[in-house]
Amino acid sequence: MNDDIKLQEQSHLQEVIDEIKNQIKKSEQEIKSDQSKLKDIDDAWSDVRFKQGDYNAIVETASSIRQQQQQIQQRENALNSSERRLETLNKQIDKPYFARIDFKDEDAENKETIYIGISSFAKSSDEYMVYDWRAPISSIYYDGQLGNVEYQTPTGTKVANVNLKRQFQIEDRQITSVFDTEETIGDQLLLDALSHNSSAKMKSIVTTIQREQNQIIRDTDSDLLFVQGAAGSGKTAAVLQRVAYLLYRFRGNVNAGQVIMFSPNQLFNDYVNQVLPELGEQNMVQMTFYQFVNYRLPKIAVQSLANRFEVDNNKEHRKIEHFKGDLKMVDYINQFIEHLSKTGLTFRNLKTADHVVISGDEIKDIYYSFHDGYTVFQRLDGTKTELSKLLNKRYAQELDAPWVEEAIQLLTTAEITQLLGDSNNREFDSEEKEKRQLAKKIVKQAFQPIEKRIQRASFLNPNQIFTDFFVWLLDNADLQEFNLSREELEDSLKTSVANLKKKQLSTNDSAIYLYLYDLITGRHGQNDIRFVFIDEVQDYTPLQLAFLKHSFPKARYTLLGDLNQAIFTGDEASNLENELKSLFENQTVRTIKLNQTYRSTQQISDFSSAILGNTDQIVSFERSGELPTVYEVPNTRIERDVLLELVNELEQDNATVAVIPKDEIQARQIHELLEAAELPNNLIISENQRLTTGLIVVPSYLAKGLEFDAVILPNVSDAQYDPKEEKRLFYTLTSRAMHDLRIINVGQMAQLIQKIDSKLYKEKKYE
Repeated sequence: MNDDIKLQEQSHLQEVIDEIKNQIKKSEQEIKSDQSKLKDIDDAWSDVRFKQGDYNAIVETASSIRQQQQQIQQRENALNSSERRLETLNKQIDKPYFARIDFKDEDAENKETIYIGISSFAKSSDEYMVYDWRAPISSIYYDGQLGNVEYQTPTGTKVANVNLKRQFQIEDRQITSVFDTEETIGDQLLLDALSHNSSAKMKSIVTTIQREQNQIIRDTDSDLLFVQGAAGSGKTAAVLQRVAYLLYRFRGNVNAGQVIMFSPNQLFNDYVNQVLPELGEQNMVQMTFYQFVNYRLPKIAVQSLANRFEVDNNKEHRKIEHFKGDLKMVDYINQFIEHLSKTGLTFRNLKTADHVVISGDEIKDIYYSFHDGYTVFQRLDGTKTELSKLLNKRYAQELDAPWVEEAIQLLTTAEITQLLGDSNNREFDSEEKEKRQLAKKIVKQAFQPIEKRIQRASFLNPNQIFTDFFVWLLDNADLQEFNLSREELEDSLKTSVANLKKKQLSTNDSAIYLYLYDLITGRHGQNDIRFVFIDEVQDYTPLQLAFLKHSFPKARYTLLGDLNQAIFTGDEASNLENELKSLFENQTVRTIKLNQTYRSTQQISDFSSAILGNTDQIVSFERSGELPTVYEVPNTRIERDVLLELVNELEQDNATVAVIPKDEIQARQIHELLEAAELPNNLIISENQRLTTGLIVVPSYLAKGLEFDAVILPNVSDAQYDPKEEKRLFYTLTSRAMHDLRIINVGQMAQLIQKIDSKLYKEKKYE
């Protein structure tokens, strides 16, 4: 770049920085002033006189208090606004912007120059020095080449003629590099960003957003936006910027508390939790599907991620889980609910500690006494109303019941006083009247919890409903469609019922359990949630997605994933796109595919793609590095030596080195091996742990969505990684490496590696 241009741009940068400095000083003065005024108001409380002489005096006192409260609220709001403004300015001052565009609007006379940064910055109300990257005009920078470019505004589509796109690298308030380009982001700027070491936290990508990622970020029309992206294609990063964009676009109508993201594990939530604050936004609600159903089922232990990974490796189990998780299951649930509107629902007794007040059979008679046109939850509402009436009738009947007489006889003097009050307030004409009053108190006290159970529909038995549903499936489900026998489903039913008795449920069973309960009780979900994001969607079953759609009925959905990384759902994930269209029928559905991968070097990307055998579908970014290395060792003793050797080598040059064995048992063994060799490492076996830099040992199922400078895959063999069933898992693990990939193969070369062109990796043999 011409030195004169760089000097001109540095001069402009200094002008912006100087103005930011001025506004920082102004903000600091405003904060001091607001704090002083707030203190003055606090001091003024001493002047408020609490007058109680007459009605007018009380009104005067209340008015004074209200005025003081309003002034305090106004000053606190002003102070908070000034503090937020100062925080933004301090973030901006070192790197106020990262790009410039020169353009001429179709309806304008003169050319405009704008600079684009993380946040807007204005010298005055009508003089912007920096535009927020989310502003409509900024989309010109991301979406097109030089020439005419369309962009969306609140008033409709406009056309601008762009004649300059300039990108900056700024460090310590100095321009280090300037690039002019016809594309969105120059390769050099992107290459520099990708060449850095990884960290324990995901960073914002607003300076390197690509055109296809920008389409994801700014989509406001789709009810369902499905992003299918290769490993390392930036889909998660783009979606996080999408959250920031939507909060900006719908400011005043949507807040961060109305946005929820479902992540693969809590470890990943921790990894991405700085992106939105970095962009000046509050974090949205983040949770895993496991946490969501666990919250809904606090008294039941829902299957953990580790257990799901271990169990789902069983082929027979995967077959039954495919049946349970299919979209057809939603149809079966609805058919069963329709069946229950006519017959088959059983109820719990409503009782005191040891006395039945309204039996389950009585409740059943009431429930099925309503007109055939009633839905199940209309019946439930009607039943609750009738039960409350019946409870009132039983109140009078129970006063002379033996259990009440017995309760009165057992009362202590202190308990009588507690029920009737002190002696001054309980004069009765006779002992019989006192006894009658005690009976009323005892029955009322006993009936209060029953009334609460009626309103909460606690007379329903969700465990029995769940069990009855599976019995119903035996006679009504098309098992041949899923290559299932009646015996296999019966065995699964027995397992599910046995687990439920132990207060345990698998992931799919928990979705079925809650779906049934919600439909019967008429629970309509959380209507205040406006946007739902689901990451690693390929590992959700269609049933689970249908349940989430039911749980957040007013939301728009963004689903992102890589069908090639379906380590839980396997081949069934290949039909996910069609099932989503069926689930969102008659709604606006858009699919965006990201084939360009940025995370890994080209050599690692080519190796990973070859595992799948579909190298044409994944395009590597041209960032060169070393070939992956496969170490062929004859036994586990030599494997341990090689592992220690690699760790010592890789730790010297990388911020993060991850050893990723297949399961938790191997992870613990490797952790102990490294500790014995005095190689400190962070063993991550729980999704609630924090990700750190340095040496990490993490089992495969917790590594999804994460990235590391260097990755070591130990104990690779056909016995560990089934060449047919687990190639997606192996692909997922190799694609975690950004710069360096090492694989330790024990014994005969694994088939998953044999199928790869030997030119795509280096071999090192040990005898």
